Amino acid sequence: MNTQLKIRLRNWLKLAGCVALGFPVLIYLFQERLIFFPQPLTEDPLKANTGAAIEDVSLVTADQVTLRGWLVQAAQTQTPAPILIYFGGNAEEVSWLASTGGRYAGWSLLLVNYRGYGGSEGKPGEAELFADAVHIYDYAASRARGGRVALMGRSLGSGVAVYLAAQRPVAGVILVSPYDSIESVARGIYPYLPIGLMLKHRFDSMSRAPGIKAPLLCLVASDDRVIPRPHSERLYAAWGGTKQWREIGPADHDSLAGEPEHWGAIASFLAHLADKHV
Repeated sequence: MNTQLKIRLRNWLKLAGCVALGFPVLIYLFQERLIFFPQPLTEDPLKANTGAAIEDVSLVTADQVTLRGWLVQAAQTQTPAPILIYFGGNAEEVSWLASTGGRYAGWSLLLVNYRGYGGSEGKPGEAELFADAVHIYDYAASRARGGRVALMGRSLGSGVAVYLAAQRPVAGVILVSPYDSIESVARGIYPYLPIGLMLKHRFDSMSRAPGIKAPLLCLVASDDRVIPRPHSERLYAAWGGTKQWREIGPADHDSLAGEPEHWGAIASFLAHLADKHV
């Protein structure tokens, strides 16, 4: 091998080494930008839903961050109703759900944006979202009839809902497009990277699911390519309480909420929870 060829080969090996080391480092340093996509508030729900029983909610966390959202009261009720808390996806500003208040079988709906989303202050992270979820639950329990609270988490929010269900008593849990863990999903996308060493925000629902005894409704899209079906199936199999699996099609990760069957399943599940409590 001549000298010039050796130099070229050495330079290529150096470049390959830099890429091999640099890419994981970049993912580690910028993973918040890969997991969380904060969205601005698009429209004030009180102005967009005039006449609806919606009230602003402002909660101050232990580290003095203000979270903002809305309590959508159950229709035609003069007394406090049980409350469903919703946790959204990684690019979801949750105010759009304020217009769906009549779809929850007599349950009120509590919507609070994650840190950095909508009008909420701060920056999102796994530990912060988990601590905020407990704070939101305690507020909801103080407002709900008999302290009765259920949870609904979509996509990224399924991990928040699972964590909360492991920390506080809940009447039931609805998981939409859930995953076993962010680490497991990331391994499927980057099979040749040391994901276990790189990931700071693991959202490990799989380890918590067996200890949760609350009833579960699991809703999945027939053509979900963001969170492939095996991730949802593993979490569902590990769940410690009674459970229902509903696969809805034709739908993908983003169109699932547009299917009438999605809303019908949620209303039926919540009505059943209400009947059990009577």
